[in-house]
Amino acid sequence: MVERGLVRVLAPNPSPMTAEGTNTFVLGTDEMAVIDPGPADPVHLDRIVDILAGRPVAAVLVTHSHVDHSPGARPLADRVDAPVLAFGRSGAGRSPASAALPGLGGGEGVQMDFAPDRTLADGEVVASDSWSLVAHHTPGHMANHLSFEWREARAVFTGDTVMGWASTMISPPDGELGQFMASLDRLEALDATVFHPGHGGPINMPAARCRELRAHRQARERQVLAALDTPARIPDLVAQLYAGTPPALHPAAARNVLAHLLHLHQRHLVTAEGAPGPEAIWRRT
Repeated sequence: MVERGLVRVLAPNPSPMTAEGTNTFVLGTDEMAVIDPGPADPVHLDRIVDILAGRPVAAVLVTHSHVDHSPGARPLADRVDAPVLAFGRSGAGRSPASAALPGLGGGEGVQMDFAPDRTLADGEVVASDSWSLVAHHTPGHMANHLSFEWREARAVFTGDTVMGWASTMISPPDGELGQFMASLDRLEALDATVFHPGHGGPINMPAARCRELRAHRQARERQVLAALDTPARIPDLVAQLYAGTPPALHPAAARNVLAHLLHLHQRHLVTAEGAPGPEAIWRRT
């Protein structure tokens, strides 16, 4: 038990991108909520059902539709007779700027057939007698990302938007850096004393962590601009900026670099030779 009325269940899917695995949260004492059931792993789903112990489930909530968070939602919802609630299908919430750019690739780890039973609007409240959750649309890591504010405990379930063990991967067009920075601002402004992320342990200084992640992105932006004193392609930038990162993580680094370049391009700080995307040659304006 993380705190009274909250149990964290760790999914058996450790990896370099998921840390020890995905955190599933079981919330409530009488009528329950399940946040991020994780992968459709039968052993993991059995553990969740055991913790529920036959109590009614008001909702199965999904922060976003990546395959380490959402595929377990439908089989769990069927077992406990509860609706799946989320912002929308994969792709919902994309900005017009992202939607207008073809040929960006992306789609890493997205559950393409994800479909909630009911969509949640930004600011909508889901509640029972023992808890209430405010849905905040926090895109950036993924366009359909929600964070859930548990006001009674001054806690926020942040999914992959804010984690303590690593910075967040942003892969266009599913993710967008400008949206991510705005989501950090929004989460920092909440009256929270703890964040419960989708991977890793609780974050007990949440506002400070938001500031740290913002500063990290701003520093990376300055590095990208400095590296573009000479025009370059993304693989060249990755080799320079992520020299100390294991090569197996370079593809993810390339997606983050692309996110930075597109954000800079929107602000007219860089230009692309050819269509702005993974194959372009980039230069400072």
